[in-house]
Amino acid sequence: MIEVKNLVKKYGNHVAIDHLNFTIEKGRIYGFLGPNGAGKSTTMNIMTGYLGATEGEVLIDGHDILKEPEEAKKHIGYLPELPPLYMDMKVWEYLEFAAELKRIPKADRESAVEDAVRMAKLQDVEERLIKNLSKGYRQRVGLAQAVLGFPEIIILDEPTVGLDPKQIIEIRELIRKLAKNHTVILSSHILAEVREVCDYIMIISKGKLVASDTPENLENQMNGDETIEILAKAEPEEMRSILLNMPHIKDFKIEEKPDGTTYSRIESEDGIDIREQIFWTFAEEKCPLLMLQTSKVSLEDIFLELTQKDTVSMVFNQSGEEEKTNAGDL
Repeated sequence: MIEVKNLVKKYGNHVAIDHLNFTIEKGRIYGFLGPNGAGKSTTMNIMTGYLGATEGEVLIDGHDILKEPEEAKKHIGYLPELPPLYMDMKVWEYLEFAAELKRIPKADRESAVEDAVRMAKLQDVEERLIKNLSKGYRQRVGLAQAVLGFPEIIILDEPTVGLDPKQIIEIRELIRKLAKNHTVILSSHILAEVREVCDYIMIISKGKLVASDTPENLENQMNGDETIEILAKAEPEEMRSILLNMPHIKDFKIEEKPDGTTYSRIESEDGIDIREQIFWTFAEEKCPLLMLQTSKVSLEDIFLELTQKDTVSMVFNQSGEEEKTNAGDL
């Protein structure tokens, strides 16, 4: 549905998007994940024709967004981070206006607006002024505008920012409903949100694509050496001394707790299970273990690892293979 090829966007000397390449396929919810300033919104604005690119091209169902904007935009519904609402319009009036701008045939406009209102659950507020609505309802109006005419691709930039927990759950439910018949691209810097609703994740950092795969595959592929967490009734130096003398430990981190205990996260060599060894070693040192468990890499760990890299990027392709390249080559 979407092909982004060698995309570059510069503002003076600042590179916002740095040779970005990816493909969006039908029938998935894609999560655009990255820290603030990573280039997510800039990429979306170029994909939807709001901004021009310095280099590269974006094809929407085969149509170049810059050379054939009208044809390309027919396939896209877009909700920017700040919804383009006219506060002095009523909800229904605004959606009729948006339908006209989208060139929905006059005979079909009323039914198109009805469908969008029903989908976004705006029936109770359709005759109210937008300026009198809560932020959650305004976001729903923006979402209804995006789905008017039900284009094949729905692009949502930070759709839940500033909403309360109840409103966030409602917007997530709407996104899942949309995904049954549309390709959805969701931009966010909230890890839990992406993990909750997306079935494919693209992580962007400093304008570069650093990972692309399902959440499950990303977590599995990053789980190399086994990680063990322990909590012991010991001083930090005592625990450090014990761990330094144990074999098959690749690395460990120690954290002193306020209650007099010490926590450690331990990486073993080559996936060796050293839990029994840890148990008996601490027992022999008469150092009580209060917790001993293995842990898996979380999406948060992956996000931090990939977005903090400066020169090397790790890209996971759809076959699950890891490709390491210089970031400038992506």
